[in-house]
Amino acid sequence: MGWLSRIFSTGEEGSGRKLNAYNVWMLLFVSIGSMTYGYTASIIGSTLGQPTFIAYFDLATRPNGTQLIAATNGLFQAGGVIGTLTLPIFTDRWGSAVLALISGAVLSGSTHIAEFLVFRFIAGASAFMILAAVPIWMSEVVPAHLRGALVNVHAISLVFGYFVQSWIGFGFFHWTNGGNYTWRIPLMFQMVWPLLLLLGLKWVPESPRWLLMRDRGEEAKNILLRLHDDPSDPHHAFARSEYIQIQKQLALDRTLDDSWRHIFSKPSLRKRLWLSIGTTGFIQCSGVLVINNYGPTLYKNLGFSETKQLLYPAAWLTLALGLNAMASFLVDHFSRNKFLAIGVFGCMVTLIIEAALIAEFVPSNNSAALQAAVAMLFIFEIPYDRCLDGLQFTYIAEIWPAHLRAKGMSAGVAMISLMNIMWLQAAPTAFETIGWKFYLCFIIPGTIGSVIMWVWFPDTKGKPLEEVAAIFGDVDEVVVYQRDIDVSLDDIDSGVSDEKTGPAVHVEDAHVDGRDDREKA
Repeated sequence: MGWLSRIFSTGEEGSGRKLNAYNVWMLLFVSIGSMTYGYTASIIGSTLGQPTFIAYFDLATRPNGTQLIAATNGLFQAGGVIGTLTLPIFTDRWGSAVLALISGAVLSGSTHIAEFLVFRFIAGASAFMILAAVPIWMSEVVPAHLRGALVNVHAISLVFGYFVQSWIGFGFFHWTNGGNYTWRIPLMFQMVWPLLLLLGLKWVPESPRWLLMRDRGEEAKNILLRLHDDPSDPHHAFARSEYIQIQKQLALDRTLDDSWRHIFSKPSLRKRLWLSIGTTGFIQCSGVLVINNYGPTLYKNLGFSETKQLLYPAAWLTLALGLNAMASFLVDHFSRNKFLAIGVFGCMVTLIIEAALIAEFVPSNNSAALQAAVAMLFIFEIPYDRCLDGLQFTYIAEIWPAHLRAKGMSAGVAMISLMNIMWLQAAPTAFETIGWKFYLCFIIPGTIGSVIMWVWFPDTKGKPLEEVAAIFGDVDEVVVYQRDIDVSLDDIDSGVSDEKTGPAVHVEDAHVDGRDDREKA
């Protein structure tokens, strides 16, 4: 817990304020949801690397075996598109975890390939629901000045899910007498994380913003007081002033259109939407999920043994976990758009070298060249995990106003699964037919995307919300107050009215940079 406090107590604004133990524990517990996504999304890589799985479903002998292997990934991503976009309609915080639990149970007990494919679709829907919901919840229950480093906890946790499944898959590969249990038991572990989440969700607080939107103001205030309790702030001035900020913002949010139609019709919101899907779309051009999910296939094509086909992906994800943790110390120190652009371009450089090595030396007995090809896949992790993995969620959260943030995040996450339908569905056939040329499908759009990010994407680092809104011309739709509003407990308590009719807060110094925001607009 100490490392979290050290990370979260840095920054220009709010320095000295730290997450209390309750807030940290809630963060860590909800990050089990991130692990659920990580394990569920990546378990297919180890599963496809198990000879017993391939033999059980006759995937090596069926005439459509390659297409079925591709479908195990494509249907997962298709479920992700549907699940993410319907998250606000068809599920709550319990629903996605229940779906993840059920899909894990059926996948591990599947006896027919059609049954396996159907529940890969359902597993994808549940996993991507969780992927979209967790960073939104996290961003709404921590102090705003901690949000940048916080969202990277989500990335660290989902990579930890990747890490766990890779070593479980590698370990069960060596169970020589396990038969079909060598692939069934790792799939059973897919149920562990959503089960843990379900067991503890009863004690996880709702987002204070969500509660205020449902006129449960007293409950929202009490949760904020507990989440942001600080021994150095005995009067809870920070938590209570934050309550006022949320309440005042919601008074305006309720007057604004939050429909998808409004997003598509208003130019500034349309620009945000393109930035959201562009961010995740260009990042997916790195091919990271192809490397992750088809790792055993990649190392098989390089001529390595079955053991190394599972060992190298496990080591790859171990490195990813460490690099993601280190990224927490960097994320708030560089321009957002340029950091993203550098990350995407760095991935492209490694893929260019990888493609050249494969084109020149595969197949061959040149062990040095083959080891270099493996090394490039590991070097790929440096720009991806340091610059992209967690920052993409932070950036999307920052460019959207509060009342549309959930929809913006859903659109960005849906783009992840939509792009990966294309990459993962095509990958097995592409590796068989065009080999190294498949890397050009990532390199060309990814390089173009890095230039677009550098030149045209706005930088949101360190900007308060009204300044981000000003980038898009929407300063009149946001109410933001100074973080350090000096309000006595009596003033706050007497200023809170019935949320059904809107807040009636009388705070003399509720202003932005000394100027009334509405007059400026």
